Amino acid sequence: MAQMNDKISELQTGIPGHYALEHDPDDLWGESRVIVNIGPTHPAMHGALRMVAKLNGETIEKSYCEFGYTHRAKEKLGENRTYHQFIVYTDRLNYCSALTNNVTYAMSIERLMGLEVPERAIWLRMISVELARVIDHLICIGISAVDLGAFSFFLYGFQQREEAYSLIEALCGARLTTSYTRIGGLANDAPDGWERQVKEWVKKTRKVIDEMDELLTGNRIWHQRTVGVGAISKEDCLRYSFTGPNARASGLDVDLRRDSPTMFYRDVEFDVPVAQNGDVFDRYLIRLEEIRQSLNIITQCCEKLKKGPIWVEDKRVRIPDKDVVHNTMEGLIHHFKFFMTGFDVPAGEAYTPFEASNGELGFYVVSKGGPYAHRMRIRGPSVFHYQALSKMADGGKIGDMVAILGSINVIAGELDR
Repeated sequence: MAQMNDKISELQTGIPGHYALEHDPDDLWGESRVIVNIGPTHPAMHGALRMVAKLNGETIEKSYCEFGYTHRAKEKLGENRTYHQFIVYTDRLNYCSALTNNVTYAMSIERLMGLEVPERAIWLRMISVELARVIDHLICIGISAVDLGAFSFFLYGFQQREEAYSLIEALCGARLTTSYTRIGGLANDAPDGWERQVKEWVKKTRKVIDEMDELLTGNRIWHQRTVGVGAISKEDCLRYSFTGPNARASGLDVDLRRDSPTMFYRDVEFDVPVAQNGDVFDRYLIRLEEIRQSLNIITQCCEKLKKGPIWVEDKRVRIPDKDVVHNTMEGLIHHFKFFMTGFDVPAGEAYTPFEASNGELGFYVVSKGGPYAHRMRIRGPSVFHYQALSKMADGGKIGDMVAILGSINVIAGELDR
């Protein structure tokens, strides 16, 4: 029995967590660090993302982040598909606000071709991108709250988001991946009475947003989990090229809709909310207020919407109507050529930036003539925000990292394009 006890004691000294009395107490602290993988398959990760963290208990002492697990070569596909065919691929960038991707891409090609889009199409595009912004922000603040345990908060926005998807479905027959725009216009016109339905949705959504604000903004537990967590300064935002709500939460007063307006944003009134602390709480507040401002823009656009064409009358990009295709040889040939070989775009280059839901989204297209882009590059905001995750998370708790990741709203499909 004595020999057995001596053997057990000898083994225990070699097992982590069991130390002989002669060990220096400082060694206990030095060996307590653990390297863990948070992701890429983790319930708190918003996509296939990975953080390698050095933990001291629950504290992240040091970390680095990786992405690229769902890389899909979007930019290279843009060089190997016709300009029309690539529209469906833009949906899959930020699938939470696919309409914004559609519109920004179409505007870049239209700039290359010198196309003037009809007025009605522009107003419908503006309504579409602001609907997408509201949906995106509802998902961001809702899922962020779920990550921190506030599940009921998400259900309020879930209903309004589904109703918004129904409005989008009335436009194009799709809810999530829309492919609604066309080069020079839109796939379909809005049905009769659609503007009235949008206004009714806006009224209901305003009330719901007020309820959500009252439910969570003043909540003491929410403050403890978000105030002062993941703060990033204005200077660091500039270093990391932050844009959108994440930049405005740190005091950067920049919004491309106001500062470099496209479409008819000069003709609508809206405010640009700006905070100062740059923490999780301020990023939440900014998105909540931006929903209200988008609702104001949508209402103004509905009031300015008038009857008219939704597609420029340019045979290079205008798909012939079905009755022309079915009844004339010329229409049939035009239709066949359009979808099989595409249309030619003049040589040149264009970059079109737009204030998307999470920051500056841009399509840089280089053409050497012909139906395919010579080069295409996409500027997605998620890349710049995700690279700062370690800076914001180091020194905090694992739970803080979950809160920070949700607040910057990284979209994996846009990150791994």
